[in-house]
Amino acid sequence: MTSPSRPGSAGHRLARLRAAGVDGAASWNRRMLGTAHDGTRRGTRWGRGAFALVPAVVAVGALGAAMQQGALAANFSVTGEPFTLTSNGVSGTGFGAIVNTPAVGHADGTTTTDTGMARVGFASAGLAGLCGIVHQDIAGLPYSLLLTAGQSVTLPAPATLATDIPASDLYFQATELKASGSTTLENAVIGQSADQVMVAGKPLTGALPGGFGLGSAGGQGGSSVKLVGLRATAYDAEIAGSLVLPQLTIRVVGGKATAC
Repeated sequence: MTSPSRPGSAGHRLARLRAAGVDGAASWNRRMLGTAHDGTRRGTRWGRGAFALVPAVVAVGALGAAMQQGALAANFSVTGEPFTLTSNGVSGTGFGAIVNTPAVGHADGTTTTDTGMARVGFASAGLAGLCGIVHQDIAGLPYSLLLTAGQSVTLPAPATLATDIPASDLYFQATELKASGSTTLENAVIGQSADQVMVAGKPLTGALPGGFGLGSAGGQGGSSVKLVGLRATAYDAEIAGSLVLPQLTIRVVGGKATAC
């Protein structure tokens, strides 16, 4: 029979750390689920604070377990520096896109609005695996934060698109978004006024009357898209609804990683 850890011992401190991590993760999830639908944009800004996650290994593990077991509110964004987002593909409905110039924060505290980007949204979507890469320098040395989930993302992408990550209210803010394979677009209007493009019943952020938009011609479910081999250079990724991430992994590696 194992004797209990003495107060102040290493075992006792480790047990307290684990308990704090699990309790903190559970509390965070309750707050996120309670506020995900109140219309207020919230977010963990990974571009500036990604490496604050590194000491919190226990809490991250608990969050990962929650994501693997069911839908977890995951309204987050990445700002300040672009990151790379790749997937074997995406299939979604209620699709829309516009061109805008969002505010971009910089390391020196300044903000600019002179970078043209595509704001892309899906009312409902399925991703075929996910690989997100954030680069950041610490004390002059390069590091990469890698976030992976679902099936392995490969290049070239598999010929058959089989999605395994469901998401609702999914949005990207990207300077570049491209497919390495075939793309099928249905029930869409190319050149619709940006302010008339709706995703999940709402206009896309930054839409200007008369600006370029890719919207829906109407009909059941709105426009749809199936894109094979997604690669995006993005400043923002938001899941304002819910998300299921099977086999979630978050890790930090030295250097500037280009693949997960």
